[in-house]
Amino acid sequence: MRKDVRILLVGEPKVGKTSLIMSLVSEEFPSVVPYRAEEITIPADVTPERVPTHIVDYSEAEQTDEQLFQEITKANVICIVYSVNNKTSIEKVTSHWIPLITENTDKDSRVPLILVGNKSDLVEHSSMDTILPIMNRHSEIETCVECSAKNLKNISELFYYAQKAVLHPTGPLYCPERKDMKPLCVKALTRIFKVSDLDNDGILNDHELNFFQRTCFNAPLESQALEDVKNVVRKNMSDGVCDNGLTLKGFLFLHTLFIQRGRHETTWTVLRRFGYDDDLELNQDYLFPPLKLPADSTTELNHNAYLFLQSVFDKHDKDRDCALSPEETRDLFDVFPYMPWGPDVYNTVCTNDQGWITYQGYLSQWTLTTYLDVQRCLEYLGYLGYSIIAEQESQASGITVTRAKKIDLQKKQTQRSVFRCNVFGDVGSGKSGFLQAFLGRNLMRQKAISEEHRSYYAISTTYVYGQEKYLLLHEVFPDFDYLSDGDLACDIVGLVYDVGNPYSFEYCAKVFKQYFMDSKIPCMMIAAKSDQPEVKQVYGCSPLEFCRKHKMPPPQSFTCNTAAAPSRDIFTKLTTVAMYPSSRTPVQFNIGGVCHCLVSPSNVEALD
Repeated sequence: MRKDVRILLVGEPKVGKTSLIMSLVSEEFPSVVPYRAEEITIPADVTPERVPTHIVDYSEAEQTDEQLFQEITKANVICIVYSVNNKTSIEKVTSHWIPLITENTDKDSRVPLILVGNKSDLVEHSSMDTILPIMNRHSEIETCVECSAKNLKNISELFYYAQKAVLHPTGPLYCPERKDMKPLCVKALTRIFKVSDLDNDGILNDHELNFFQRTCFNAPLESQALEDVKNVVRKNMSDGVCDNGLTLKGFLFLHTLFIQRGRHETTWTVLRRFGYDDDLELNQDYLFPPLKLPADSTTELNHNAYLFLQSVFDKHDKDRDCALSPEETRDLFDVFPYMPWGPDVYNTVCTNDQGWITYQGYLSQWTLTTYLDVQRCLEYLGYLGYSIIAEQESQASGITVTRAKKIDLQKKQTQRSVFRCNVFGDVGSGKSGFLQAFLGRNLMRQKAISEEHRSYYAISTTYVYGQEKYLLLHEVFPDFDYLSDGDLACDIVGLVYDVGNPYSFEYCAKVFKQYFMDSKIPCMMIAAKSDQPEVKQVYGCSPLEFCRKHKMPPPQSFTCNTAAAPSRDIFTKLTTVAMYPSSRTPVQFNIGGVCHCLVSPSNVEALD
C-alpha cells in the first residue's frame, strides 16, 4: 500500500477548484478566493484511510504548461473539475483534459481520474446523464462526484474517493467493458483460495471461511452472516456453493460483486494481506523479509516451519501413501508462479519404489533449500502462505540462524541439525554412487538414472545417539585447481577413491594436502567399490599409512554393489564426526546393536 497520496485538481478557470480545497480545509466557504491554493498536506490521522494526503491546485493564470505537465506526472490521482451549470467546462473534460493527461502519463500505469461536478447548489438537475457516457468510454475514470464548495456538499466524500482511487484502484482488478475481473486478479484470488483451503477439498467450509475472515479483517463472521454470504452466492450461481461450503467459483463471484458495488477496499484488503502489491504481483517485502545471516552461520528450518510443511504435505497427499505422486506434486506447487523443483530432485532425496518423493524426502528437499539458499526458501514459504496460515509475522520466523561454527568448536558442542559433507574424488572413483547409496539405491537402481537428471547433492536423515540429524552430501567437481569457497566450506570432507584403480588415491591425497591438511575440517577417506579386489595404489604410501601420518581415521570400506539397499553405517560415521570435530576422546556409536569406535583426528594414536 502507498505511503502517501498526491491529489491534483485541474479544470477550466472559474469552475471552483480552489474553493473546493479551501472549503475542505476550513470547513466553510471562503469569502475571498485566491487564484490558486498552496499545496496542503492532510495528516494521516485525520484521513479515513490513515495515509498522509497532499492536495495540489492548478491555476492557468499562475502556472505554465510545463509546470502543469510536471504536476500531472507526479500525481497519484487527478480530479477533473467542471461546473454543472457550465456546458463548455463539461465538454472540455473530453476535448481537452483527458487527452492532455493521457499524453503526459505512462501508458502502462495510467493515473486514475475522478470527475468532479462542482456548483451543484446552482442547479436543480444532475449532470450525470451527460457524464455517464463519458465514464463508459474512459476506463481510467474511477467515479464521478457532484458537490458544492459553497454549501460543503460531498466535499469530504470527494477527497475520500480520490484517496480510494489510489489506495484501492479499480484498474488492476476489473474490466468495465467485459464487466468481469481481470486475469491477474483472478489468478491472485485463486492462489488465495487454494492457500486458504486448508484440507484441499476445493471448498471453503465454515471453519476455513472464519479463519480467512479473521486473517484478513481481524474478526470472524457471525453464523447468520456466513449463511447470508452463501445464500447470495447460491442465488446467483448454481455451483458457487457445494456441501455448504464456498467453491472457487463462488469465491471469485463474491469478489466480483464487491468490486461492482464499489467495495474495492474489501478485495484489496484480502490481496494485500496475502502479499500482493498494486500491480497484483507478490510484494518483494512479503517474499523476502529481512534475515541477518552472519558469517560462519548456517540456516535451518525450525519446529514451526516443519509443522507447517508437514501440514502442506498432508493436505496434498490425497491417497495417504506418504509420498507425492507427480500429480500431487503439481497440485502442491500450483500456488507458485513456476515449478520450483526440477527432475533432479528425484535423485537428491529419498523416493519410493515408484520414484515418487516420500514424506522424508520432501522434508529433506526443504532442508536442503534452506541450507543452500535461504532467500529462495523464504520465497517458497511465501508462495505457500506460511506467515498467514502459521499466523507468524513473516517467513523469517520459520528460520533458525545457527551460531557461528567457531563458537561450536570452542564449546565442543553444536546446536546444528544439518551437517554438510563435501565429497571429493577423481573421475570414476564412485562419488555419484556414494551419494545415491545414501538415498538407499544400490548399483542396479542407480543405472536407471539418466545423466541429464543427475544431482550433485544428496540429503537424508541419520541418527546419532538417538538424535535425528540431516546429512547433506555435495559432490564436488574433480578439478581441484578451481575450488570455490563453497566447495571448501563444510563440516566434514569425504575423500573417495576406487580400490580397484591404482591411480585413484593420488587425487584424494593431493586435495587433502592442498586444501585441508592445515584446516580444522575433519576428513575421512572412503575406499569405494570395496566389493572388488583391492590393488596397490601408485602413491608414495598406502592409504592406511597416509591416514595414520595425517592423523585421520583409517579408510572406510564402502560398496553400493549390493542386492539390498547399501549399508548406511558410513553415513552415520560421517555425521558423528561432523558433530564432534574436536572431540578429545573416541567417538562411539551403536550400529546394529554393536558398539563401534571411530577415533577423532586428535586421538588417532589409539589406532596403532
